Amino acid sequence: MLPVVRIIEKPSPHDPEEWPYQLAFVRSILSTGLDLGPLTVLVGENGVGKSTLVEAVAMAYGLNAEGGSTHSRHSTRPSESALWKSLKIERGIGASRWGFFLRAETMHGFYTYLADNPGRDANFHELSHGESFIEVLRSRFNGPGLYILDEPESALSFTGCLALVGLMGELAATGTAQVIVATHSPVIAAVPGATILEVSDLGLSQAAWPDLEMVRYWRQFLNDPDSFLHQLSPAQPD
Repeated sequence: MLPVVRIIEKPSPHDPEEWPYQLAFVRSILSTGLDLGPLTVLVGENGVGKSTLVEAVAMAYGLNAEGGSTHSRHSTRPSESALWKSLKIERGIGASRWGFFLRAETMHGFYTYLADNPGRDANFHELSHGESFIEVLRSRFNGPGLYILDEPESALSFTGCLALVGLMGELAATGTAQVIVATHSPVIAAVPGATILEVSDLGLSQAAWPDLEMVRYWRQFLNDPDSFLHQLSPAQPD
Protein backbone atom coordinates (compact mmCIF):
# COMPACT_ATOMS: atom_id res chain seq x y z
CA MET A 1 0.00 0.00 0.00
CA LEU A 2 1.26 3.50 -0.87
CA PRO A 3 2.01 5.97 1.94
CA VAL A 4 -0.03 8.76 0.28
CA VAL A 5 -3.18 7.95 -1.65
CA ARG A 6 -4.67 11.41 -1.95
CA ILE A 7 -4.12 15.01 -0.87
CA ILE A 8 -7.18 17.02 0.11
CA GLU A 9 -7.94 20.27 1.86
CA LYS A 10 -7.55 20.56 5.59
CA PRO A 11 -9.54 23.64 6.63
CA SER A 12 -7.25 26.29 8.07
CA PRO A 13 -7.36 30.08 8.38
CA HIS A 14 -5.81 31.71 5.30
CA ASP A 15 -6.32 34.56 2.87
CA PRO A 16 -7.23 33.03 -0.53
CA GLU A 17 -5.76 36.07 -2.28
CA GLU A 18 -2.33 35.75 -0.70
CA TRP A 19 0.57 33.64 -1.96
CA PRO A 20 0.55 30.72 -2.48
CA TYR A 21 -3.20 30.36 -2.09
CA GLN A 22 -3.90 32.46 -5.17
CA LEU A 23 -1.97 30.03 -7.39
CA ALA A 24 -4.23 28.05 -9.73
CA PHE A 25 -2.83 24.64 -8.79
CA VAL A 26 -3.26 25.35 -5.07
CA ARG A 27 -6.87 26.32 -5.59
CA SER A 28 -7.40 23.17 -7.64
CA ILE A 29 -5.92 20.89 -4.98
CA LEU A 30 -7.91 22.55 -2.21
CA SER A 31 -11.15 22.28 -4.18
CA THR A 32 -10.89 18.85 -5.82
CA GLY A 33 -7.88 17.13 -4.24
CA LEU A 34 -4.92 15.40 -5.87
CA ASP A 35 -4.54 11.64 -6.33
CA LEU A 36 -0.99 10.28 -6.23
CA GLY A 37 0.40 7.09 -7.70
CA PRO A 38 3.70 5.33 -7.07
CA LEU A 39 5.77 7.89 -8.99
CA THR A 40 4.93 11.54 -9.65
CA VAL A 41 7.14 14.04 -11.50
CA LEU A 42 6.48 17.79 -11.25
CA VAL A 43 7.92 20.03 -13.94
CA GLY A 44 7.58 23.70 -14.82
CA GLU A 45 9.36 27.03 -15.00
CA ASN A 46 11.08 28.71 -12.06
CA GLY A 47 8.67 30.46 -9.76
CA VAL A 48 5.50 28.55 -10.65
CA GLY A 49 5.35 26.80 -7.26
CA LYS A 50 6.85 23.31 -7.70
CA SER A 51 9.08 23.60 -4.64
CA THR A 52 6.28 25.16 -2.64
CA LEU A 53 4.07 22.18 -3.40
CA VAL A 54 6.62 19.46 -2.57
CA GLU A 55 7.58 21.35 0.59
CA ALA A 56 3.95 21.52 1.69
CA VAL A 57 3.33 17.83 0.94
CA ALA A 58 6.48 16.88 2.86
CA MET A 59 5.48 18.94 5.89
CA ALA A 60 1.89 17.70 5.84
CA TYR A 61 3.30 14.16 5.85
CA GLY A 62 5.42 14.99 8.90
CA LEU A 63 8.80 15.72 7.31
CA ASN A 64 11.06 18.65 8.06
CA ALA A 65 10.87 21.68 5.77
CA GLU A 66 14.65 21.71 5.30
CA GLY A 67 14.92 18.05 4.42
CA GLY A 68 15.89 14.81 6.06
CA SER A 69 14.01 11.81 7.34
CA THR A 70 10.86 11.61 9.42
CA HIS A 71 12.88 12.21 12.60
CA SER A 72 14.94 15.22 11.43
CA ARG A 73 14.02 18.51 13.05
CA HIS A 74 16.85 20.90 12.19
CA SER A 75 16.18 24.48 11.13
CA THR A 76 18.47 27.25 9.92
CA ARG A 77 16.21 29.93 8.47
CA PRO A 78 12.47 29.19 8.40
CA SER A 79 11.02 30.30 5.06
CA GLU A 80 8.31 27.75 4.37
CA SER A 81 4.82 28.79 3.35
CA ALA A 82 1.73 28.01 5.41
CA LEU A 83 0.28 25.80 2.66
CA TRP A 84 1.10 22.57 4.52
CA LYS A 85 -1.39 23.58 7.21
CA SER A 86 -4.13 23.46 4.56
CA LEU A 87 -3.27 20.00 3.25
CA LYS A 88 -4.50 16.69 4.62
CA ILE A 89 -2.76 13.47 3.70
CA GLU A 90 -4.98 10.44 3.09
CA ARG A 91 -2.65 7.55 3.90
CA GLY A 92 -2.77 4.02 2.63
CA ILE A 93 -4.02 1.57 5.26
CA GLY A 94 -1.06 -0.21 6.77
CA ALA A 95 1.45 1.77 4.69
CA SER A 96 4.79 2.91 6.08
CA ARG A 97 4.86 6.32 7.76
CA TRP A 98 8.59 6.72 7.18
CA GLY A 99 9.81 9.25 4.65
CA PHE A 100 12.72 11.29 3.40
CA PHE A 101 12.78 14.79 1.89
CA LEU A 102 15.82 15.58 -0.25
CA ARG A 103 15.85 19.32 -0.80
CA ALA A 104 18.85 20.45 -2.84
CA GLU A 105 19.03 24.02 -1.55
CA THR A 106 19.14 23.05 2.14
CA MET A 107 21.26 19.89 2.11
CA HIS A 108 24.30 21.70 3.56
CA GLY A 109 22.28 22.39 6.70
CA PHE A 110 21.16 18.77 6.83
CA TYR A 111 24.78 17.59 6.66
CA THR A 112 25.63 19.89 9.58
CA TYR A 113 22.70 18.45 11.54
CA LEU A 114 24.02 14.94 10.95
CA ALA A 115 27.52 15.99 12.00
CA ASP A 116 26.10 17.43 15.23
CA ASN A 117 24.18 14.19 15.82
CA PRO A 118 26.74 11.59 14.72
CA GLY A 119 25.80 8.08 13.81
CA ARG A 120 27.13 5.70 11.20
CA ASP A 121 26.99 8.20 8.34
CA ALA A 122 29.90 9.39 6.29
CA ASN A 123 31.10 12.94 6.90
CA PHE A 124 29.08 14.52 4.11
CA HIS A 125 30.93 17.83 4.38
CA GLU A 126 34.12 16.06 3.31
CA LEU A 127 32.52 14.78 0.11
CA SER A 128 31.96 16.70 -3.10
CA HIS A 129 28.48 18.07 -3.75
CA GLY A 130 27.64 15.22 -6.09
CA GLU A 131 29.27 12.53 -3.98
CA SER A 132 27.29 13.62 -0.91
CA PHE A 133 24.00 13.41 -2.82
CA ILE A 134 24.85 9.95 -4.10
CA GLU A 135 25.74 8.82 -0.58
CA VAL A 136 22.38 10.12 0.71
CA LEU A 137 20.61 8.19 -2.04
CA ARG A 138 22.59 5.06 -1.26
CA SER A 139 22.02 5.21 2.50
CA ARG A 140 18.49 6.62 2.76
CA PHE A 141 16.54 5.63 -0.34
CA ASN A 142 15.61 2.05 0.47
CA GLY A 143 12.60 0.31 1.92
CA PRO A 144 8.94 1.32 2.27
CA GLY A 145 8.06 4.98 2.69
CA LEU A 146 7.58 8.32 0.93
CA TYR A 147 10.54 9.84 -0.89
CA ILE A 148 10.28 13.49 -1.91
CA LEU A 149 13.00 15.17 -3.96
CA ASP A 150 13.26 18.83 -4.91
CA GLU A 151 15.55 19.49 -7.90
CA PRO A 152 18.03 16.67 -7.14
CA GLU A 153 19.72 17.21 -10.50
CA SER A 154 21.51 20.28 -9.10
CA ALA A 155 24.29 18.04 -7.76
CA LEU A 156 24.22 15.15 -10.21
CA SER A 157 26.05 14.49 -13.45
CA PHE A 158 24.29 12.93 -16.41
CA THR A 159 25.22 9.44 -15.20
CA GLY A 160 24.19 10.41 -11.67
CA CYS A 161 20.77 11.44 -12.99
CA LEU A 162 20.45 8.11 -14.78
CA ALA A 163 21.33 6.29 -11.57
CA LEU A 164 18.62 8.23 -9.75
CA VAL A 165 16.09 7.36 -12.47
CA GLY A 166 16.89 3.68 -11.94
CA LEU A 167 16.58 4.02 -8.16
CA MET A 168 13.23 5.82 -8.37
CA GLY A 169 11.89 3.16 -10.67
CA GLU A 170 13.03 0.39 -8.33
CA LEU A 171 11.39 2.07 -5.34
CA ALA A 172 8.09 2.63 -7.13
CA ALA A 173 8.03 -0.98 -8.35
CA THR A 174 7.96 -2.32 -4.78
CA GLY A 175 4.38 -1.16 -4.24
CA THR A 176 5.24 0.07 -0.73
CA ALA A 177 7.52 2.99 -1.62
CA GLN A 178 6.36 6.18 -3.29
CA VAL A 179 8.32 8.94 -5.01
CA ILE A 180 7.48 12.59 -5.69
CA VAL A 181 10.13 14.63 -7.51
CA ALA A 182 10.21 18.23 -8.75
CA THR A 183 12.76 18.69 -11.50
CA HIS A 184 14.06 20.73 -14.42
CA SER A 185 15.89 17.71 -15.83
CA PRO A 186 14.43 15.94 -18.87
CA VAL A 187 16.51 12.90 -17.86
CA ILE A 188 14.88 12.59 -14.44
CA ALA A 189 11.46 13.37 -15.90
CA ALA A 190 11.87 10.42 -18.26
CA VAL A 191 11.64 7.84 -15.47
CA PRO A 192 9.44 5.02 -16.82
CA GLY A 193 5.91 4.75 -15.46
CA ALA A 194 5.80 8.21 -13.91
CA THR A 195 2.78 10.47 -13.90
CA ILE A 196 4.14 13.81 -15.13
CA LEU A 197 2.35 16.92 -13.93
CA GLU A 198 3.27 20.22 -15.56
CA VAL A 199 2.88 23.17 -13.20
CA SER A 200 2.03 26.53 -14.76
CA ASP A 201 0.07 29.67 -14.11
CA LEU A 202 -2.96 27.74 -15.37
CA GLY A 203 -2.63 24.98 -12.76
CA LEU A 204 -1.62 21.32 -12.93
CA SER A 205 -1.93 19.37 -16.15
CA GLN A 206 -0.87 15.82 -16.91
CA ALA A 207 1.57 15.62 -19.80
CA ALA A 208 3.55 13.10 -21.81
CA TRP A 209 7.36 13.38 -21.71
CA PRO A 210 7.84 14.18 -25.44
CA ASP A 211 5.33 17.03 -25.17
CA LEU A 212 7.01 18.80 -22.26
CA GLU A 213 8.21 22.31 -22.99
CA MET A 214 11.60 21.67 -21.38
CA VAL A 215 12.10 18.55 -23.52
CA ARG A 216 11.37 20.52 -26.68
CA TYR A 217 13.77 23.30 -25.65
CA TRP A 218 16.59 20.92 -24.71
CA ARG A 219 16.16 18.99 -27.95
CA GLN A 220 16.24 22.19 -30.00
CA PHE A 221 19.28 23.47 -28.13
CA LEU A 222 21.29 20.26 -28.51
CA ASN A 223 20.43 20.08 -32.20
CA ASP A 224 21.32 23.71 -32.87
CA PRO A 225 22.86 25.60 -29.92
CA ASP A 226 23.78 28.60 -32.08
CA SER A 227 20.10 29.34 -32.67
CA PHE A 228 19.83 30.09 -28.95
CA LEU A 229 23.30 31.44 -28.20
CA HIS A 230 23.35 34.12 -30.86
CA GLN A 231 20.49 35.81 -29.03
CA LEU A 232 22.78 36.24 -26.01
CA SER A 233 25.58 37.99 -27.92
CA PRO A 234 26.05 41.64 -26.94
CA ALA A 235 25.03 44.15 -29.56
CA GLN A 236 27.95 45.38 -31.67
CA PRO A 237 28.53 49.15 -31.84
CA ASP A 238 27.78 50.85 -35.13
